[in-house]
Amino acid sequence: MDQPDGPTIGGRRVPSLYAPTTDPGVDRLAFFHILERLKTQKRTGWVNNKIDNPESISDHMYRMSILALCSSSTSLDITKCVLLAIVHDLAEAQVGDIAPSDGISKEEKRRLEAAAMNNFVHDMLHYSPAAQRIEALWNEYEAQETEEARFVKDLDLLEMGLQAMEYERSSGGSRNLEPFFQSSLPRLRHAEVREWGEALRKEREAFWTDIKPSSQDRPQ
Repeated sequence: MDQPDGPTIGGRRVPSLYAPTTDPGVDRLAFFHILERLKTQKRTGWVNNKIDNPESISDHMYRMSILALCSSSTSLDITKCVLLAIVHDLAEAQVGDIAPSDGISKEEKRRLEAAAMNNFVHDMLHYSPAAQRIEALWNEYEAQETEEARFVKDLDLLEMGLQAMEYERSSGGSRNLEPFFQSSLPRLRHAEVREWGEALRKEREAFWTDIKPSSQDRPQ
């Protein structure tokens, strides 16, 4: 079901919030359809850097889910981590991937995303048990108070670094995406994810070492 345009965010027009009907089945189906936007909307940072065929929001969340499954931790609830990874950017189906370059404050970003989740949970899913599960997972990730939520936040950062490395490599060294590494790898907190991040750092260092020394884009 098409929705009229709502506010403009970072030059992008986003749809207005869904107006519920009196039929829970119709509203639930509308939610199923809105999930497609996660598959088609591209991640803003890559779009702004003019990356060819940039990843979608769901691309990002899917790899995070698999990364969670790769953990050897015996203290984390890995199933919970996978679910958190799947749900953590769900609000972006409505508001898109809001990046710092969009000029939206953290408070306004939080408000817009919370409004989107409220629309999904109450107007589309009618606060069903499924809606409550989704809401609880999203709130847990946003609060960043549990070990699982903090671990998945680290996966969010690591996944960005992995993608940046892949874009650099696919460009043959013509693209230097250093800011994406500076804003991700140093912020990793979980010991295992830091280990993965260090392996990525060394892989990238080796890649740039093999590039001609005269390359102007080589990281320092």
